[in-house]
Amino acid sequence: MEINNAEFVISNTDVTKCPASTFPEYAFIGRSNVGKSSLINMLTNRKSLAMTSSTPGKTMLINHFLINESWYLVDLPGYGYARRGLKGKDQIRTIIEDYILEREQMTNLFVLIDCRLEPQPIDLEFMEWLGENSVPFSIIFTKADKLKGGRLKMNINDYLRALREHWEELPPYFISSSDSRLGRVEILDYIESINKEVNKK
Repeated sequence: MEINNAEFVISNTDVTKCPASTFPEYAFIGRSNVGKSSLINMLTNRKSLAMTSSTPGKTMLINHFLINESWYLVDLPGYGYARRGLKGKDQIRTIIEDYILEREQMTNLFVLIDCRLEPQPIDLEFMEWLGENSVPFSIIFTKADKLKGGRLKMNINDYLRALREHWEELPPYFISSSDSRLGRVEILDYIESINKEVNKK
C-alpha cells in the first residue's frame, strides 16, 4: 500500500464524537514513550502528522487521521505513565476503554511494545484484557534499530514466550524502526489486506 494522502480530522476525549463514518479504523496504542508518534509519522511518510514529544504521556486524546480517503489511522493515548496522578490515569483508562469497546469501526488495534525491554506486566495484562473482550489486535515491536546482533531476536523470543503462557495462538506481530523504516511495508500491506476483506462484506 502507498499512502498518498494523510490528513488530521479531529481530536477528542469522547468516543461519541468520533467521525460519523463507516471507514475501517486502525488504532495505535502503547505505553508512554514507546515511539508511537514516530511510528505513525514513518508509516504515513509525514514528518509531523502525529506530534512527537520529549515528555512521556503527552497524548491524552483520540486523534483521527484520514488515510487515502478510505480508512482512519487512530492515535490513542498512551497508558502507564507513572507520574500521572490517579485521577489522570482513570480519565485516560476511560477514554481508551470506551473507544476500544464501543467504536464499531475499529477494525484492528496495534499494540506497540518497546523491543529493548523485558516483558512488562502492564503490557501483558492489557493484551489479556483485549483477549477477554475479543478485541482484534496485533503487536508492533518498536525501536528495533536500538538493538544489535542477536539481542533483538532474543528479546522478541522472550516476549513471545511470555505471551504463550496465556495464549494458545499468538496474534500477528511486526518488527519496526521509525529511523530505518523497518516494518513499514509489512504493516501497511497487513492493513491493506484487512481492508480488502472488509470491502468484500
